[in-house]
Amino acid sequence: MFDTLQDRLTATFRSLRGKGKLSDADINESLREIRIALLEADVNLSVVRDFIAAIRQRAQGEELSKALNPAQQVVKIVNEELIAILGGETRELRLAKKPPTVIMLAGLQGAGKTTLAGKLAQWLKAQGHTPMLVACDLQRPNAVTQLQVVAKRAGVAAYAPQPGNGVGDPVEVARDSIGIAERHLHDVVIVDTAGRLGVDEEMMRQAADIKAAVEPDEVLFVVDAMIGQDAVNTAKAFQDGVGFDAVVLTKLDGDARGGAALSIARVIGRPIMFASNGEKLEDFDLFHPDRMAGRILDMGDMLTLIEQAERHFDAEQSAKAANALLAGTGEFGLQDFLNQMQAMRKMGPLRKVFAMMPGMGQMRDQLDALDEREIDRIEAIIQSMTPAERADVSILNGSRRARIASGAGVTVSEVNGLVNRFVEARKLMQSIGGMVQQMGPPGGPSGRAGRRGQSRKKGGRKVSGNPAKRNAASQPAVPSVTDLQDTLAAFATGGPTEAELQAAMKNFQLPPELQQMLNPKNTGPR
Repeated sequence: MFDTLQDRLTATFRSLRGKGKLSDADINESLREIRIALLEADVNLSVVRDFIAAIRQRAQGEELSKALNPAQQVVKIVNEELIAILGGETRELRLAKKPPTVIMLAGLQGAGKTTLAGKLAQWLKAQGHTPMLVACDLQRPNAVTQLQVVAKRAGVAAYAPQPGNGVGDPVEVARDSIGIAERHLHDVVIVDTAGRLGVDEEMMRQAADIKAAVEPDEVLFVVDAMIGQDAVNTAKAFQDGVGFDAVVLTKLDGDARGGAALSIARVIGRPIMFASNGEKLEDFDLFHPDRMAGRILDMGDMLTLIEQAERHFDAEQSAKAANALLAGTGEFGLQDFLNQMQAMRKMGPLRKVFAMMPGMGQMRDQLDALDEREIDRIEAIIQSMTPAERADVSILNGSRRARIASGAGVTVSEVNGLVNRFVEARKLMQSIGGMVQQMGPPGGPSGRAGRRGQSRKKGGRKVSGNPAKRNAASQPAVPSVTDLQDTLAAFATGGPTEAELQAAMKNFQLPPELQQMLNPKNTGPR
C-alpha cells in the first residue's frame, strides 16, 4: 500500500538525520523531494501546491527553529499535514433516528460496489445491526446473482425481486425495499446501484431517481483507488449529477502510489469514510486519516494492529502462555505455540500484519518473500503430534518423529528442524525474560548506579539476617508479564541516550543460541 510514495518519503527524511540544525537549503531540498514524490504518486497538482506551501510556512517559522531535533520536527509537520489532506478525522456512519437507515452506493462499473456492499453489510452485522442488501443494478449481466452470493457469504438478507440482465425497474425495487425492511425488522438498507464504464446521462438520471425515491441517510461514492487522480474527475461528475456524502476507497491494497487517497478528500470536500484493502469480506474498515498518514511515513499502524489482535486473540490464554514462556519451567509447549500462531493468522496474511509495524517498509523484500506455505507445514507437523508430545518435546524419539513426519507428509529432517528451532527459541525467550528481571529499572540496584556501587564492594556474598528475606533471595526470579511491561516502560522513560543506542547497535551481535536457531542447516536430532 503506497509503496512507491513511502520509499521516496523515507529516503528524504533519512537524509535529514544527524543534522543538528537545518538550513534553508536543507529545507528547500527536502520540499523538492517531497513535491516530486507526490507528483509521481499522481496526486492532484493543487493539493501538492497547498501541501508544500503549508509545510514551508511551518518549517521556516519558529516551530522548527525552537525544536530540539529539527529533523524529527519536519517529520512531525509532514505527518500532521498528511492527516489534514486525508480528511483530518475519522468520519463515522450516520444512522437514522427511526430505522431503517438507508445507505446508497454509487460509482462506476468495476469499482467494486457489489462486493463492497457485502463487506459493509458484514461490518454492520458485527456492530449489532441487521442489514439487508437491495439489488438495484439491473443492467450488468449477473449483477443480481452476484449480490445474492455476496449476501449469503456475509450472512445477511438480500432483496432481489427482479432478475436483472436488463429486465426490471430499479427505482421501483429501491422504493419497495424500504417497506420490506420495516416488515422484516432490518435496521439498515444498503442499495447497490448500477454503474457504467464511463459517466453518462442515463446513469446519472437513474441514480438521481433512486436517491429521490428512497431519500438515503448516506450516499457513498465508491471509487477504485488504483485509478489515481482520475478518481477526482469521476467524483466531481457524481457530485454535480447526484451528490454524495462520503467516499469509499476500494482495492487500496493494490495502490502503490496513493494519488486517489491524497487528492479526493481535499479537492471534492467530502471525507473518506471506508477503505477496502483486500478481496475477503473481512478486509474492510473505517478510514482513519492519522493511521494512514503513519503508514505512508513508515511509522506503522499499531492501533489497527492492536484492534485486530483484540478481536482474534484470547487475552487470558495469551497471558498464560507468556507467563509459562518467561517462567522458564518448560510449560510452554508446541500446543501453546500453535494456538498463538493460528490466532495471528486469523488477523490476515502475515505480510499485511507485519507491514503494520513501524519501520517494516525497509524490509518489504523480506515480507514479499514470506511463504505462508511454510506455516501450513509447521501446523501439519504439530497437528500430527499427540497432546503429550506437544506438551513435552523431549519424549520425541526416532520412531515418534518418523510417525509424525509420515502423518504430516514431510521428511524427518523437517520435524527435527522444527523441534530444534522451537527449543532454541524457547530457551532464548526464557533467557531474555530472566535478563529483564535481573536488570530492573534504570538507576536501580541493577542500573548504572547499582553497578558502580557493586564495583566498590569487597569480599564474599552477604546474607541477610532475616529468614524471610534469606528464603526469598534463594528463590529464582520468575518474571511476569506485568514485570516485563513495567520494566520496558521504565526504560522508555529513562533509558539510554540515542548516541548510546547507536554505539550499541554498531557492536550488536546475535546470541549464539539465536544464530544456531536461524541456521537452516540446524536439523540434527535433539
